[in-house]
Amino acid sequence: MDFDYSWSGLGRFCVAAVDALGLDRFHLVVHDIGGPVGFELAAAMPDRIATVTVLNTLVVVDTFKRPWSMEPFARRRIGEVYLRTLSKPAFRTLMRLQGIEDIKAVPRAELDAYVDLLRMGDRGRAFLRIMRGFERTVDKRRLYLGVLGDGRYPVQVVWGAKDPALTLAVHGEIARRAAGLEEIHALPAKHFPQEDQAPAVAEHVARLAAG
Repeated sequence: MDFDYSWSGLGRFCVAAVDALGLDRFHLVVHDIGGPVGFELAAAMPDRIATVTVLNTLVVVDTFKRPWSMEPFARRRIGEVYLRTLSKPAFRTLMRLQGIEDIKAVPRAELDAYVDLLRMGDRGRAFLRIMRGFERTVDKRRLYLGVLGDGRYPVQVVWGAKDPALTLAVHGEIARRAAGLEEIHALPAKHFPQEDQAPAVAEHVARLAAG
């Protein structure tokens, strides 16, 4: 449990993984907490980034407040109980409310896998450390804004327009302005557009990569 689960630590792990895989150039897609982690990666090796696609994530992290569905995990003791008692039916309900617009498009087994993965191996301790390792500082905000406005690689913003937590009007617009874009590619999805709008997400990524 000595691993650094902060955004900085996870970013360093990603840098090491890219080096180990021998990736000279790659297309980066970031989502949710993977946004700050991906921005750490891009900041460390900008010349190896081919394109960046931003899905529902946070950029101005110093003022970010966790949504109600995320906050309990960040509280000590409460988070442990919350995760231990989170049933698969309850998680499906949570995803229906917050995460997925077309819940019928996602097999139940795939939804249930989220719960299994959160607890796998260590009963969720690593996940809770990630949730408590947010680096909500002005320096990180400046770093992530700089990644999106770098100019050395194309950036696009693809957003689940019905996300009740990281809204298009606030968080999507922050990402759009940071990247200097004229538009956001809005999808009829909530927080997890890659679940029920996977073909549309893939199309946008492929189009940017080809361009």
